Amino acid sequence: MLSEHTRILVESIKRLLRRGATTHLRKILNKSHAADLSAVFRSLPVADQRKLFDLFEDAEKKGALISELDKDTPLELIESMELDDIVEMLDHMPADDVVDLIGRLPEDKSDSILEKMKKEGSEAVEGLLRYGDDTAGGIMVPDFITLKENTTAKEAIESLQKEHMDVEMPFYLYVVDEYGKLAGVCSLRQLVVVPPETPLKNFMKPDVFSVRTNTDQEEVAKIVARYDILAVPVVDETNRLVGIVTVDDVIDIIREEATEDILKMAGAGEEFIETQSVFRSTRIRLPWLFASCLGGIIAFFVIGRFESSLSKLTYLAAFIPVIMGMGGNIGTQSSTIVVRGLATGRLNVRDIWRVVCKELTVGLVLGLIYGMIIGSVAQARYDTGLLAIAVGLAVISSMSIAGLVGSLVPMAFAKINIDPAVATGPFVTTAVDIISVFFYFEIATTFLGI
Repeated sequence: MLSEHTRILVESIKRLLRRGATTHLRKILNKSHAADLSAVFRSLPVADQRKLFDLFEDAEKKGALISELDKDTPLELIESMELDDIVEMLDHMPADDVVDLIGRLPEDKSDSILEKMKKEGSEAVEGLLRYGDDTAGGIMVPDFITLKENTTAKEAIESLQKEHMDVEMPFYLYVVDEYGKLAGVCSLRQLVVVPPETPLKNFMKPDVFSVRTNTDQEEVAKIVARYDILAVPVVDETNRLVGIVTVDDVIDIIREEATEDILKMAGAGEEFIETQSVFRSTRIRLPWLFASCLGGIIAFFVIGRFESSLSKLTYLAAFIPVIMGMGGNIGTQSSTIVVRGLATGRLNVRDIWRVVCKELTVGLVLGLIYGMIIGSVAQARYDTGLLAIAVGLAVISSMSIAGLVGSLVPMAFAKINIDPAVATGPFVTTAVDIISVFFYFEIATTFLGI
């Protein structure tokens, strides 16, 4: 939800665009923060985005905005830009954002851009392009502060003043040995409170939380969140420091991963609908909905098997929706809890039976409570004790099994290295619906003798 400030900014820019008030628009663009402008761009059609983007005269402001926008939006904005203008804009962007953008451009265009970029910038970008998009190497920043172990505090401060003015994360100084291998880390606070002639190795922290270049970005985010650090160093297979992942990138990762999990759980793919065409959205959702369709067909045959029972006691059909609904809700709750627990690291695959037993117990307890409530309704409406018992037992079995299935399926998927998020939604609810209907009719026909 947009803040009041951002909402007013969006409405003002839309109004000025309709009026063609170019001068006023330029003033607003120059005064507004890139993060606020990114919200404006998300609310505009592509044609208006291009008009607004072309009003920027400062390449640095363009670069800051591109860094804030969603992944596919920059491609539409820069496709009409001259090559020299693109290169100038990229020179003002962090290397990890440049890599992200260049990696999605056509190969011929990305090659031309790399040729025109400054040699040192091009080499840094090409180095990062070697790593996967979703790895620590792909999202790291190659600009960081490294000092040798024997450097004194006074020399370190002088180095910061002379050589490291534009480093993105100046709060940590990484200490390396003579071979460039990570040896420790010290903070700016430590640097200014020790005597000037104290070597870094005397007060640095030797136990550094670091990740390898091939570490998954989600694992990097977990480390930063768990240990409350502003950046995590990235090392290669020889423990040589090659970059850092900063907290601002980690926030983006957490948001992206959470969004991806939520969309997967709903069976809607991995991207927001705004970034998809109608055809792509349809193609992504089709197989997920097929699971629900197939489950419905199976449930149809299950109910058809008890057609004679329904013809004798038509009121049995009245309780099908509530039994399926209660089971489906418990299944979705259990699977959501487990998927989120696995994603945040609060649950481990090794805890599979503990987690499953807990959710089964919760489902059983809730089933007992709601089984008595719904059974009482059946008793009051139809004045049939056996029906009330059958409905109550059906609710208990439905909710217990739903807790079991909702927790077991995502844990089992994680065990075999399949994203557990895909186990939620269509798979769990469809399975629970089929099982609930089957148990309901089996219990009802047994107790009512039909």
